[in-house]
Amino acid sequence: MDYESNSWIWEGVYCHPHLFGGLVLTAALLGLSTSYFSGIPYLSYSWHDLGIFQKKKCEKKRIRVYMDGCFDLMHYGHANALRQAKALGDELVVGIVSDEEIVANKGPPVLSMEERLTLVSGLKWVDEVIANAPYEITEQFMKTLFNEHKIDYIIHGDDPCLLPDGTDAYALAKKAGRYKQIKRTEGVSSTDIVGRILSSVKEAKVSENYTDASSLGKPDSKNSIKTGESQEKCSNISHFLPTSRRIVQFSNGKGPGPNARVVYIDGAFDVFHAGHVEILKNARQLGDFLLVGIHTDQTISANRGSHYPIMHLHERSLSVLACRFVDEVIIGAPRKITKDMITTFNISLVVHGTVAEANHSNSGETDPYEVPKSMGIFRMLESPMNITTTSVAQRIIANHEVYMKRNAKKEKSERKYYADKQYLLAD
Repeated sequence: MDYESNSWIWEGVYCHPHLFGGLVLTAALLGLSTSYFSGIPYLSYSWHDLGIFQKKKCEKKRIRVYMDGCFDLMHYGHANALRQAKALGDELVVGIVSDEEIVANKGPPVLSMEERLTLVSGLKWVDEVIANAPYEITEQFMKTLFNEHKIDYIIHGDDPCLLPDGTDAYALAKKAGRYKQIKRTEGVSSTDIVGRILSSVKEAKVSENYTDASSLGKPDSKNSIKTGESQEKCSNISHFLPTSRRIVQFSNGKGPGPNARVVYIDGAFDVFHAGHVEILKNARQLGDFLLVGIHTDQTISANRGSHYPIMHLHERSLSVLACRFVDEVIIGAPRKITKDMITTFNISLVVHGTVAEANHSNSGETDPYEVPKSMGIFRMLESPMNITTTSVAQRIIANHEVYMKRNAKKEKSERKYYADKQYLLAD
C-alpha cells in the first residue's frame, strides 16, 4: 500500500490519535505479530511522525453564509437580521443591492451606495461585503455565490420578498436546497422610519404655526384642536419591545482592561447613519476601549425640538451597540459630563465631532464638556463626513411625494405579513 492511496488512514491517525494509538497498544499487549499489520503504512513511521502522542486538529470546513438587502436607512432590525445570519455559519458575506435595482423594485433609496457600504461594513457580524448585488437571486448570480464566493447557504427573513411580477426573489435558492430562514425583527423597518420622519415634519409645522399664533395673542381652540389632531394622526409610535436578552445579544460583554485607555463620546445617534460610523471609528482609534453615551429622548427633545428624536432611546442604543468600533454604551447618558462620571468609568479622553446637529436650547446653558476641558482630557474630533440626522431627513422631505407613494405600497404588504404571521422559533 502506498501513502497516497490510504489517505483515509492518515486522516484517522491525525484526527483520532488516541483511538489508533490504543489499537496498536492493544495489538502489542495481545502478542500479535506486527507482520499482521504490515500492510498498514503508518507502522513503518516513527511515533513522532505518526503524531499518536501529539494533538493535531482536523481543519473543519468553515460555513459561509450570504444575506443580501437594500439596507437603506440602516436600523437595528437590519443589524439583528445579520446577527442571526452570522449565527448560522462561520463567515457572513453581505450583498448590498445596487441603487438601480432598488429604484426598479422598491423606489428611490434615501442613502447612496457608499453610505450603505459604510453602514453594513461597520457592523460587528459582517465579514465581507459585495457591492451592487442584484435584487433577485438569479441562477447566474447563485452560481457566482456558490463557485466564486464559496457560499454554502443563502439567508433571508421570514417576511416575503417579492419581485414586481409577484414571484419569490429567493425561489431558486430554495429549490437548490441552499436556503435558510431567520426571524424578522419586529417594530421597525425602513418604511416605518420614513413614515416617522414625514410625520415629525408635519408635527413640527403644526407646532410652529401654533407658536406663531400664540405669540400674536391668538391661541384659539381651533389651533389647539389641530395640534392635537396632528399629533394623534401623524405620530408613528415605535412598536419595538426592548428586552434585556436583545441588549445582551448585541453587547460585547467585556469591560476595559485595568490599564486600558477609555475614550468617551456622546450624542443622540438618531437614525444611525454613515457619519456616525466614521466618527465612532476615528474615536476608537484614539484608545483601547470606546464608551458611547446615548442621550435620553427628553434631553434630545429639549435641545432639538419636540419632534425629535425619530428613534427612541433603546432603538438608538442597539444601533450603536451593533457597530464594530463600539465596546460599551451608557443608555440614557447625562448631557453634562461630571467628574464623578469620568472617575466611575475611568475615562481618559472625551471627544466630540465637529459636525453636529443645531442646538435649539437657550444660549444660557452651561457647556456640557466644561469638566473634561478643565481636566485637559477633551478633544474636538474632525468629522469625516458632513452628514446629520436632519440632512438625511431633508432628503426624504425633498421627495416626500415619492416616498409617500412608496410607503403606501409597502404598507399593504406589511399588513399582509402581520395577518399571515406565525411564530418562528429562531432569534
